Amino acid sequence: MAVMALPAAEWRGRAARLWAALGPAPRERLAAASLGDAVRLGCDLLRTEEEEEAALVQLCHRSPTDKKPEAAGWYREQGNQEFKRGQYQAALRLYSKAASHELPGSPELSVCFANRSAALLHLGHFEVCLEDIARAESHGYPDKLLPKVLLRKAECLLCLGRLQDAQDILRVLESKIALDGVMTTHLTQLKKLSQLKVKLGEKQRCPEPAREARGGTQGEPEIWEENSRISGASSSLSLSFDAERGRHLVASQDIMPGQSLVKEEAFVSVLCPGESLPLQDGDTAWDTRATNADLYCHRCLRQLLASVPCQGCSYAKYCSQDCADVAWQQYHRTECSLGALLLTLGVFCHVALRTVLLAGFAEVSRLVAGSHRGDKNFQNPEASCKPLSEAADAGAGSRGCDSSVVPGCDSSGWYQSSYQALFHLLPHTEQHSPEHKFLCTLSVVALCKQLQAAGLGAAVLSQESPQQWSKLKTCEKTSDELSPELKTVAEAMLRHVLQLQCNAQAITVMQELGPGDGAVVDKKPVRLATAFFPVLSLLNHSCCPNTSVSFSGTAATVRAAQPISSGQEVLHCYGPHRCRMGVAERQQLLSQYFFECRCPACLQELESGVKSVVSIRNSFCCPKCQAQMQGEEDTLCCSNEACATSVSRDHLSGRLQDLQQQIKKALDLLRVRKADQAIKMLLKCQMDAGTFLSPEHLLMGEMEDHLAQVYATLGKWQEAARHLKKSIEIVEMHHGPSSVETGHELFKLAQILFNGFAVSEALSTIQRAEGILSVHFGPQSAQIQELQEMKACLSELPRNILQRT
Repeated sequence: MAVMALPAAEWRGRAARLWAALGPAPRERLAAASLGDAVRLGCDLLRTEEEEEAALVQLCHRSPTDKKPEAAGWYREQGNQEFKRGQYQAALRLYSKAASHELPGSPELSVCFANRSAALLHLGHFEVCLEDIARAESHGYPDKLLPKVLLRKAECLLCLGRLQDAQDILRVLESKIALDGVMTTHLTQLKKLSQLKVKLGEKQRCPEPAREARGGTQGEPEIWEENSRISGASSSLSLSFDAERGRHLVASQDIMPGQSLVKEEAFVSVLCPGESLPLQDGDTAWDTRATNADLYCHRCLRQLLASVPCQGCSYAKYCSQDCADVAWQQYHRTECSLGALLLTLGVFCHVALRTVLLAGFAEVSRLVAGSHRGDKNFQNPEASCKPLSEAADAGAGSRGCDSSVVPGCDSSGWYQSSYQALFHLLPHTEQHSPEHKFLCTLSVVALCKQLQAAGLGAAVLSQESPQQWSKLKTCEKTSDELSPELKTVAEAMLRHVLQLQCNAQAITVMQELGPGDGAVVDKKPVRLATAFFPVLSLLNHSCCPNTSVSFSGTAATVRAAQPISSGQEVLHCYGPHRCRMGVAERQQLLSQYFFECRCPACLQELESGVKSVVSIRNSFCCPKCQAQMQGEEDTLCCSNEACATSVSRDHLSGRLQDLQQQIKKALDLLRVRKADQAIKMLLKCQMDAGTFLSPEHLLMGEMEDHLAQVYATLGKWQEAARHLKKSIEIVEMHHGPSSVETGHELFKLAQILFNGFAVSEALSTIQRAEGILSVHFGPQSAQIQELQEMKACLSELPRNILQRT
């Protein structure tokens, strides 16, 4: 479980000490308590432990989310310095940080938008530059500074070919101000440029013959037929249920690789804030680093270029005013003033709160009450569900069991991506350790008490009548006891926090490594957000899955990664993959899901006692003869009997750690554009690694990949391609020739060959990369589009060049 999902370490420590101080009787009561009883016990405990609530408030000061105009001024000045140095991307992000701290409607906020528009102009983002200029004007940009912003607007319009609009702006300028010499110079230049554009436009009135469309650059439209029983699922799937596997999806017909199986919008998602240095007591400096919270929209997860800040806090940022307005209406009006508390209590608590806000109190109350009545969907649902064998002939639409009795389905048997389906995901209340359950209870109750203390309880009950709002507000002002309504909310939130350990889905994104301004872009997957996907949660785990999951914003798409026969279960990897770790490590990580994996990969390794492929390939080799080292104890022995060298496992592990540190230093040199020094260090690392790591060790492949990256930055394409091909060989050994990892490496090789003008080899590499990546990400993905653009560009070269290469 990611650390950021849990509360801050200091709060976890206080909860642990409080748990240790409890007597045996309270511990036993909490361990056996229902969710509702746990909330009541938590309320009683926090009522007597006021020191804990005060400590939580103090912890929140380390993650401030309120607006600080002094911080805005500092960020704006830092942005100005980066702008003067020509570092427009850095200036852009600093101006955005400044804007998030300015008070709404202030002239300083308009200056932030105007300054940011200048950076956008230099970066060539003309449409977004115009949006920021409009924001500056609407926020009361000082009249005396308006001419230079209007000039910028005219220049953007010229670059976009909107000549009439540009001329209109120039006329407004002329009538608005008395021109001084400097301004006249600028206007004269722009008028000349405008006249030139007009003349060019006149020459271009006779349009050039239309170019033929590039075949396939948009990808073939996918055939999709939605399931009649499961929202967002393909008609090729059916919902089944049995005591061993619970709810799961089965292929109702033969499925081909690349076929889309599930397309689902997250019911709820919360952006993971990313790594940032928390402020220590007395700190006055502000962090200039960009984190996920600065780079992605807090609602739709779209990558941000020029963020729209929340009007109430400095944390939430959006891609547009529309996203900001929808977020405010749905949940952020409640969350806004609680930003520091939510960051302190972790992403899981934040997801739980946002879930109940999106569901609405009426639906939350209905389902919580149903759970108290012992509804059949909550108590032993498998008792009323036919076994899989009895339903084998039920037909494709209802294969497995009567869907009307499957937990989460509505009365008509329809399984939707709804709050009802989400509520019925298993919380595993009895399997969680009592200490973890105590931490979650304490955190949820503390959050709900802060909601009540801040007068936000009524906002949580947004679907209730004004009379109930008034009654609740009176209760908020006069009592330390949680209102009955907020106790219901707390119970639902505790359920969701416990559900998340097994049902949280990490939304990942391919994020660029380094400055991203090179000809070859290196990317890695990073966790962007935590979400609930009720339909995606139907997929059980396998360490050798038959599907691949990709994300676009808050939407997930599940595709078949290999042929799936009719009747076969559709499986997803929860993280521990057979290509990345051995069975013991996988089983340990999977224990958080409260099941023992019995997939074919685990059974094979457990029953045969054979070492996993990943263990063999990532092994140490003998420092003397380079044969494989073997042994399970602290001392490893050379497998070559004639050598018989023995070495301490700790010694080799220490060498491996030192090697990884040296590689990190080499990459740091590359980041500061010291490529020659980076090459020397990486080649030295390679030589050292060859004396104690097996040739197919994954780290050997990573070093080849890093060398390829460095040579690519120097424009030495042949050298870059040579190293990357070696990396691909090792990646294929570990992950397989049709894996997504191999696809990403081939994508980079295609970029290198394209830039190196190796046309024939580039075309064949593009074709192979396209075949792999389209299976995992679909024909419309950004990487597929880029590959097709490269292919079209190469295909248009003169025939004599194609023959020569």
